[in-house]
Amino acid sequence: MQYLTIRNRIFEWGKSTYLMGILNITPDSFSDGGEFLKIETALHHAKRMIDEGVDIIDIGGQSTRPGALAITTQEELLRVIPIIRELRKESSIPISIDTTNSKVVLEAVKAGADLVNDISGGSFDNKMFCTVSNLKIPMVIMHTRGIPTTMQTNLDYSNLVQDIIEWLNERIAKAIKAGIQKNYLIIDPGIGFAKSSEQNIELLQQLSSFHALEAPILLGVSRKKFIGEILEEDNPKKRIFGTAAACCSAIVNGVDILRIHDVAQMKNLAKIADIIWRQQ
Repeated sequence: MQYLTIRNRIFEWGKSTYLMGILNITPDSFSDGGEFLKIETALHHAKRMIDEGVDIIDIGGQSTRPGALAITTQEELLRVIPIIRELRKESSIPISIDTTNSKVVLEAVKAGADLVNDISGGSFDNKMFCTVSNLKIPMVIMHTRGIPTTMQTNLDYSNLVQDIIEWLNERIAKAIKAGIQKNYLIIDPGIGFAKSSEQNIELLQQLSSFHALEAPILLGVSRKKFIGEILEEDNPKKRIFGTAAACCSAIVNGVDILRIHDVAQMKNLAKIADIIWRQQ
Protein backbone atom coordinates (compact mmCIF):
# COMPACT_ATOMS: atom_id res chain seq x y z
CA MET A 1 0.00 0.00 0.00
CA GLN A 2 1.37 3.40 -0.98
CA TYR A 3 1.47 6.19 1.56
CA LEU A 4 2.52 9.82 1.89
CA THR A 5 3.48 11.71 5.05
CA ILE A 6 2.27 15.31 5.13
CA ARG A 7 3.53 17.19 8.19
CA ASN A 8 2.92 14.64 10.97
CA ARG A 9 0.10 12.70 9.26
CA ILE A 10 0.37 9.50 7.25
CA PHE A 11 -1.99 9.18 4.29
CA GLU A 12 -2.39 5.52 3.31
CA TRP A 13 -3.86 5.49 -0.17
CA GLY A 14 -6.68 3.05 -0.68
CA LYS A 15 -7.24 2.38 3.01
CA SER A 16 -9.76 5.16 3.65
CA THR A 17 -11.19 8.34 2.17
CA TYR A 18 -9.48 11.59 3.15
CA LEU A 19 -11.24 14.95 3.20
CA MET A 20 -9.77 18.24 2.00
CA GLY A 21 -11.79 21.12 3.45
CA ILE A 22 -12.23 24.24 1.33
CA LEU A 23 -11.35 27.65 2.80
CA ASN A 24 -11.81 30.35 0.17
CA ILE A 25 -10.40 33.76 1.11
CA THR A 26 -12.11 35.33 -1.88
CA PRO A 27 -14.98 37.73 -2.53
CA ASP A 28 -16.21 35.88 -5.61
CA SER A 29 -16.07 32.09 -5.19
CA PHE A 30 -19.22 30.45 -6.52
CA SER A 31 -20.44 28.99 -3.22
CA ASP A 32 -19.00 30.96 -0.31
CA GLY A 33 -17.46 34.07 -1.81
CA GLY A 34 -16.95 36.83 0.75
CA GLU A 35 -17.76 34.72 3.81
CA PHE A 36 -14.21 34.28 5.11
CA LEU A 37 -12.38 37.48 4.16
CA LYS A 38 -11.86 38.43 7.81
CA ILE A 39 -9.09 36.45 9.46
CA GLU A 40 -11.18 35.79 12.59
CA THR A 41 -14.01 34.30 10.52
CA ALA A 42 -11.63 32.26 8.39
CA LEU A 43 -9.82 30.89 11.44
CA HIS A 44 -13.11 29.99 13.13
CA HIS A 45 -14.24 28.10 10.02
CA ALA A 46 -10.92 26.27 9.79
CA LYS A 47 -11.16 25.19 13.43
CA ARG A 48 -14.71 24.01 12.86
CA MET A 49 -13.59 21.85 9.93
CA ILE A 50 -10.81 20.41 12.08
CA ASP A 51 -13.30 19.57 14.83
CA GLU A 52 -15.50 17.86 12.23
CA GLY A 53 -12.64 15.60 11.15
CA VAL A 54 -11.07 17.20 8.08
CA ASP A 55 -7.67 15.82 7.01
CA ILE A 56 -6.31 18.77 4.99
CA ILE A 57 -7.39 22.40 4.77
CA ASP A 58 -7.11 23.93 1.29
CA ILE A 59 -6.66 27.71 1.43
CA GLY A 60 -7.10 29.76 -1.72
CA GLY A 61 -7.13 33.48 -2.48
CA GLN A 62 -7.81 33.39 -6.23
CA SER A 63 -11.27 32.30 -7.34
CA THR A 64 -11.11 29.68 -10.09
CA ARG A 65 -14.82 29.48 -10.84
CA PRO A 66 -15.71 29.73 -14.55
CA GLY A 67 -15.38 33.36 -15.61
CA ALA A 68 -13.33 34.45 -12.59
CA LEU A 69 -10.91 37.32 -13.21
CA ALA A 70 -7.26 37.08 -12.22
CA ILE A 71 -5.85 39.10 -9.31
CA THR A 72 -2.30 40.30 -8.69
CA THR A 73 0.26 38.22 -6.85
CA GLN A 74 0.35 40.83 -4.10
CA GLU A 75 -3.42 40.69 -3.60
CA GLU A 76 -3.36 36.89 -3.48
CA LEU A 77 -0.58 36.97 -0.87
CA LEU A 78 -2.47 39.51 1.24
CA ARG A 79 -5.48 37.20 1.27
CA VAL A 80 -3.86 33.87 2.11
CA ILE A 81 -0.65 34.40 4.08
CA PRO A 82 -2.22 35.85 7.28
CA ILE A 83 -4.67 32.96 7.69
CA ILE A 84 -1.98 30.35 6.95
CA ARG A 85 0.23 31.89 9.65
CA GLU A 86 -2.58 32.05 12.21
CA LEU A 87 -3.84 28.55 11.51
CA ARG A 88 -0.34 27.12 11.73
CA LYS A 89 0.09 28.71 15.17
CA GLU A 90 -3.00 26.90 16.41
CA SER A 91 -2.95 23.55 14.62
CA SER A 92 -0.73 20.93 13.04
CA ILE A 93 -3.39 20.18 10.40
CA PRO A 94 -1.85 19.75 6.92
CA ILE A 95 -2.42 22.96 4.95
CA SER A 96 -2.71 23.08 1.17
CA ILE A 97 -2.26 26.30 -0.80
CA ASP A 98 -4.72 26.48 -3.70
CA THR A 99 -2.84 28.54 -6.28
CA THR A 100 -1.30 28.52 -9.75
CA ASN A 101 1.39 31.04 -8.75
CA SER A 102 4.85 29.77 -7.73
CA LYS A 103 5.60 32.96 -5.78
CA VAL A 104 2.49 32.37 -3.68
CA VAL A 105 3.56 28.76 -3.09
CA LEU A 106 6.97 29.89 -1.84
CA GLU A 107 5.52 32.39 0.63
CA ALA A 108 2.74 30.04 1.71
CA VAL A 109 5.22 27.30 2.60
CA LYS A 110 7.28 29.82 4.56
CA ALA A 111 4.10 30.69 6.47
CA GLY A 112 3.30 27.04 7.22
CA ALA A 113 1.66 25.40 4.19
CA ASP A 114 2.57 21.80 3.36
CA LEU A 115 1.45 21.13 -0.21
CA VAL A 116 0.16 22.91 -3.31
CA ASN A 117 -3.13 22.34 -5.11
CA ASP A 118 -2.64 23.73 -8.63
CA ILE A 119 -5.76 23.76 -10.82
CA SER A 120 -3.55 24.30 -13.87
CA GLY A 121 -1.33 21.29 -13.20
CA GLY A 122 1.69 23.55 -13.32
CA SER A 123 0.81 24.89 -16.77
CA PHE A 124 0.08 28.54 -15.86
CA ASP A 125 3.47 29.23 -14.26
CA ASN A 126 6.60 27.72 -15.81
CA LYS A 127 8.42 28.03 -12.48
CA MET A 128 5.86 25.97 -10.55
CA PHE A 129 7.41 22.51 -10.90
CA CYS A 130 10.90 23.80 -10.13
CA THR A 131 9.60 25.65 -7.05
CA VAL A 132 7.72 22.60 -5.77
CA SER A 133 10.76 20.42 -6.38
CA ASN A 134 13.05 22.78 -4.43
CA LEU A 135 10.55 22.98 -1.55
CA LYS A 136 10.18 19.16 -1.51
CA ILE A 137 6.41 19.31 -1.00
CA PRO A 138 3.55 17.27 -2.49
CA MET A 139 1.51 18.68 -5.37
CA VAL A 140 -1.98 18.15 -6.75
CA ILE A 141 -1.94 18.26 -10.55
CA MET A 142 -5.42 19.05 -11.87
CA HIS A 143 -6.60 18.98 -15.46
CA THR A 144 -8.04 22.08 -17.07
CA ARG A 145 -7.97 23.91 -20.38
CA GLY A 146 -7.46 27.62 -20.84
CA ILE A 147 -7.93 30.10 -18.00
CA PRO A 148 -11.06 30.51 -15.85
CA THR A 149 -12.42 33.26 -18.11
CA THR A 150 -12.23 31.03 -21.19
CA MET A 151 -12.22 27.41 -20.04
CA GLN A 152 -15.93 26.73 -20.59
CA THR A 153 -15.53 27.57 -24.29
CA ASN A 154 -12.98 24.79 -24.78
CA LEU A 155 -15.01 21.61 -24.43
CA ASP A 156 -14.14 19.63 -27.57
CA TYR A 157 -12.34 16.35 -26.83
CA SER A 158 -11.62 13.51 -29.22
CA ASN A 159 -11.96 11.07 -26.30
CA LEU A 160 -12.72 12.81 -23.00
CA VAL A 161 -11.21 10.36 -20.52
CA GLN A 162 -8.23 9.35 -22.67
CA ASP A 163 -7.40 12.96 -23.54
CA ILE A 164 -7.37 13.92 -19.86
CA ILE A 165 -5.30 10.88 -18.89
CA GLU A 166 -2.75 11.72 -21.60
CA TRP A 167 -2.59 15.36 -20.46
CA LEU A 168 -2.12 14.36 -16.81
CA ASN A 169 0.52 11.81 -17.79
CA GLU A 170 2.42 14.51 -19.67
CA ARG A 171 2.27 16.87 -16.67
CA ILE A 172 3.44 14.07 -14.35
CA ALA A 173 6.41 13.42 -16.62
CA LYS A 174 7.35 17.11 -16.61
CA ALA A 175 7.00 17.29 -12.83
CA ILE A 176 9.27 14.27 -12.37
CA LYS A 177 11.80 15.72 -14.83
CA ALA A 178 11.83 18.89 -12.71
CA GLY A 179 12.78 16.79 -9.69
CA ILE A 180 9.47 16.13 -7.96
CA GLN A 181 9.20 12.60 -6.56
CA LYS A 182 6.44 10.53 -8.19
CA ASN A 183 4.99 9.61 -4.79
CA TYR A 184 4.59 13.34 -4.07
CA LEU A 185 2.14 13.77 -6.95
CA ILE A 186 -1.65 13.59 -6.66
CA ILE A 187 -3.93 13.83 -9.70
CA ASP A 188 -7.33 15.48 -10.16
CA PRO A 189 -9.42 15.01 -13.35
CA GLY A 190 -10.82 18.53 -12.87
CA ILE A 191 -14.59 18.19 -12.55
CA GLY A 192 -16.20 21.44 -13.76
CA PHE A 193 -13.03 22.80 -15.36
CA ALA A 194 -13.37 22.95 -19.15
CA LYS A 195 -16.06 20.27 -19.00
CA SER A 196 -19.79 20.37 -19.66
CA SER A 197 -22.26 18.87 -17.21
CA GLU A 198 -22.54 15.79 -19.42
CA GLN A 199 -18.76 15.45 -19.49
CA ASN A 200 -18.59 15.74 -15.70
CA ILE A 201 -21.01 12.83 -15.43
CA GLU A 202 -18.95 10.82 -17.92
CA LEU A 203 -15.84 11.42 -15.81
CA LEU A 204 -17.63 10.27 -12.67
CA GLN A 205 -18.76 7.13 -14.49
CA GLN A 206 -15.19 6.35 -15.60
CA LEU A 207 -13.13 7.46 -12.61
CA SER A 208 -11.57 4.03 -12.23
CA SER A 209 -9.76 4.63 -15.56
CA PHE A 210 -7.51 7.17 -13.84
CA HIS A 211 -5.88 4.47 -11.71
CA ALA A 212 -3.81 3.75 -14.81
CA LEU A 213 -1.70 6.79 -13.85
CA GLU A 214 -0.67 5.02 -10.60
CA ALA A 215 -1.16 8.12 -8.45
CA PRO A 216 -3.60 8.98 -5.68
CA ILE A 217 -6.74 10.68 -6.99
CA LEU A 218 -8.33 13.84 -5.61
CA LEU A 219 -11.80 14.89 -6.73
CA GLY A 220 -13.74 18.12 -6.25
CA VAL A 221 -17.48 17.83 -6.87
CA SER A 222 -18.70 19.78 -3.85
CA ARG A 223 -21.80 21.92 -4.56
CA LYS A 224 -20.84 22.28 -8.22
CA LYS A 225 -22.99 23.61 -11.03
CA PHE A 226 -23.68 20.26 -12.70
CA ILE A 227 -25.24 19.04 -9.43
CA GLY A 228 -27.40 22.16 -9.30
CA GLU A 229 -28.54 21.59 -12.87
CA ILE A 230 -29.58 18.01 -12.14
CA LEU A 231 -31.36 18.97 -8.92
CA GLU A 232 -32.73 22.23 -10.35
CA GLU A 233 -31.21 23.99 -7.34
CA ASP A 234 -29.62 27.43 -7.82
CA ASN A 235 -28.37 27.75 -4.24
CA PRO A 236 -25.02 25.90 -3.97
CA LYS A 237 -25.49 25.41 -0.21
CA LYS A 238 -28.62 23.34 -0.86
CA ARG A 239 -26.74 20.79 -2.97
CA ILE A 240 -25.41 18.72 -0.05
CA PHE A 241 -27.29 15.51 -0.90
CA GLY A 242 -26.32 15.80 -4.56
CA THR A 243 -22.72 16.31 -3.48
CA ALA A 244 -23.00 13.27 -1.22
CA ALA A 245 -24.19 11.08 -4.09
CA ALA A 246 -21.29 12.17 -6.30
CA CYS A 247 -18.81 11.67 -3.44
CA CYS A 248 -20.15 8.18 -2.76
CA SER A 249 -19.70 7.31 -6.43
CA ALA A 250 -16.13 8.59 -6.23
CA ILE A 251 -15.36 6.38 -3.23
CA VAL A 252 -16.77 3.33 -5.01
CA ASN A 253 -14.32 4.08 -7.82
CA GLY A 254 -11.33 4.36 -5.51
CA VAL A 255 -10.86 8.13 -5.19
CA ASP A 256 -8.50 8.90 -2.30
CA ILE A 257 -9.26 12.53 -1.40
CA LEU A 258 -12.53 14.46 -1.64
CA ARG A 259 -12.29 18.26 -1.73
CA ILE A 260 -15.45 19.43 0.02
CA HIS A 261 -17.26 22.29 1.76
CA ASP A 262 -19.48 20.30 4.13
CA VAL A 263 -17.05 18.37 6.30
CA ALA A 264 -19.35 16.86 8.95
CA GLN A 265 -21.80 15.45 6.41
CA MET A 266 -19.14 14.05 4.07
CA LYS A 267 -17.20 12.60 7.01
CA ASN A 268 -20.23 10.49 7.92
CA LEU A 269 -20.74 9.48 4.31
CA ALA A 270 -17.10 8.45 3.93
CA LYS A 271 -17.16 6.36 7.13
CA ILE A 272 -20.04 4.27 5.85
CA ALA A 273 -18.88 4.10 2.24
CA ASP A 274 -15.37 3.04 3.30
CA ILE A 275 -16.76 0.17 5.38
CA ILE A 276 -18.93 -1.02 2.50
CA TRP A 277 -16.51 -0.66 -0.42
CA ARG A 278 -12.94 -0.38 0.89
CA GLN A 279 -13.13 -3.26 3.37
CA GLN A 280 -14.49 -5.95 1.04
